[in-house]
Amino acid sequence: MKAMIFAAGLGTRLKPLTNDKPKALVTVNGTTLLELTINKLIQHGFNEIIINIHYFGNQIIDFLKSKNNFNISITISDESELLLDTGGGLKKTAYFFNDNKPFLVHNVDIVSEINLTELYAQHLQSDAIATLAVKNRKSSRYFIFDENLFLCGWKNEKTGETVSANNNKPTFNLAFSGIHVLSPEIFNFIKDEGVFSITNSYLKIAATEKIKAYSHDDAFWMDAGTPESIKTLSERL
Repeated sequence: MKAMIFAAGLGTRLKPLTNDKPKALVTVNGTTLLELTINKLIQHGFNEIIINIHYFGNQIIDFLKSKNNFNISITISDESELLLDTGGGLKKTAYFFNDNKPFLVHNVDIVSEINLTELYAQHLQSDAIATLAVKNRKSSRYFIFDENLFLCGWKNEKTGETVSANNNKPTFNLAFSGIHVLSPEIFNFIKDEGVFSITNSYLKIAATEKIKAYSHDDAFWMDAGTPESIKTLSERL
């Protein structure tokens, strides 16, 4: 099975830990976030992975070489000239997902005990074009879902901005967990070009296609995007 790891970010929230390295190579008890993510993907049967890089990208390439690519197939999507954000970064890799099978996308700074096998299976059993791992937790931004857990909007709690994707009745405000399963047909619906967020694309696509929630309230999850969260993870893992 195929997967993508978003690892191109600047790691701004992780400074000073990222002053001389990409966030993918920040360590938790001596293990990099990238290795934690790759090992989790391998554990759940993903053996063909594409990783986007930008900030200190060569360090990631060297790290993967030192680990013999973890004995799986790893491809690099090089964004060193221009950081494309999540939507642009995903669209750049469309060629990689050419086997007509759903694939998983995982942020490198997310550490969780989410059952990726179950998430993938739920997607296969549904007619959704995308399945988003979400959690009922406090956040500054929420995806909004209807009573059947289909995406119908988005809200920014700080600014009050709300976006409606369709006419479905808003029922649940759930925070995105940075892990999603997509059917390759989704590339036919991503019309934006250049630098753009996948969130904006999802809201446009949800006007005509089904994007489903996968709730994992009982599974451990943490955004490892700050020095404080790295410290917390080090004490837990």
